[in-house]
Amino acid sequence: MATYQAWEALGDPSRFAIVAALAERPQAVGELAATLPISRPAVSQHLKVLKSAGLVTDRADGTRRIYRLNPTGVAALRDQLDTFWARALSSYQEITEEEKP
Repeated sequence: MATYQAWEALGDPSRFAIVAALAERPQAVGELAATLPISRPAVSQHLKVLKSAGLVTDRADGTRRIYRLNPTGVAALRDQLDTFWARALSSYQEITEEEKP
């Protein structure tokens, strides 16, 4: 999974809303579409992008597919955010220590 691809996928408000909904619980396309202002086919297309980006996985449940967040993909995003945050804090610390008399 390319982390850039995952961030790019989350840049779309509908995909971000789908990820937020899947963070609550695994859901089928119909369940997701019922809570979003987009059609079922649009939800399916967004899920395809999210799956390609490594952010969601799916499993068959009869004739439906149940989608859930991919823990590996979400962990990669979190790791990257942790790295950014650590760098920002380190830079801030350096600046504040330089300003001390």
